[in-house]
Amino acid sequence: MEDDCEMDNLLDYPPLVFVLSFFVLWLSAAIGALFSRGRDLEKIRENYGFIVAATLTLLALIIGFSFSMATNRYDQRKNYEEEEANAIGTEYLRADLLPAADAARIRALLVKYTDQRILFYRTRDKSRVAQIDARTAQLQAGLWSVVRESAESRPAPIIALVASGMNDVLNSQGYTQAVFWNRLPIAAWCLMALIAICSNLLAGFGVKDIKAGHILLPVLPLVVSIAFLLIADLDSPHGGFIRLHPQNLESLSESLRAH
Repeated sequence: MEDDCEMDNLLDYPPLVFVLSFFVLWLSAAIGALFSRGRDLEKIRENYGFIVAATLTLLALIIGFSFSMATNRYDQRKNYEEEEANAIGTEYLRADLLPAADAARIRALLVKYTDQRILFYRTRDKSRVAQIDARTAQLQAGLWSVVRESAESRPAPIIALVASGMNDVLNSQGYTQAVFWNRLPIAAWCLMALIAICSNLLAGFGVKDIKAGHILLPVLPLVVSIAFLLIADLDSPHGGFIRLHPQNLESLSESLRAH
């Protein structure tokens, strides 16, 4: 469990992933080139080319598959942000069905709740995210408490509609949290790393000219490291360069305050 947490922390810093990947892969290629010195490769050239092609093809497939998984998770986060904004906006309107006092309490809480959801998407600091989650849970408890009290005192189908809308608000936050936790498996990263190391070892082993090899050896490690950087960036909800902008929630917040 501790190793998984440390790995997750590392993957939250895509530039660090890039630097470590490039160093390890370049070192692997250099070791491969070192082992090839003084060896007659002509006898194994045909089989060697087949093995390198197969290894690089497998690496490309694994990287492509992982990139697809990371992209799907990024798209899911965008979709759930939109669903959260829709659920909150709908419940804000349904508050008209409640008595004036209860409606005012729910609207005030929903405005604060929306602000917390925006902070959740914007914040990078994990300790700050924990504080936001705690505050969000308090607001959710307050929102549900108002709806429950109103339903107990005035049981009616209209109140049930408001309760259903509030349930959607709470569920949408849970779905968002789940997709933020749903990261690329550590096993997939380990598999990519192992295949990438093997590929660079083989690439370095096939270098004929040592002088030319010093120029060509960094190419494959650099390309693979860039791919790892992009995958880690897409897969990291609160880190990296590619960030999810909560434009739907921000637009909703402005609309609620104007209202």
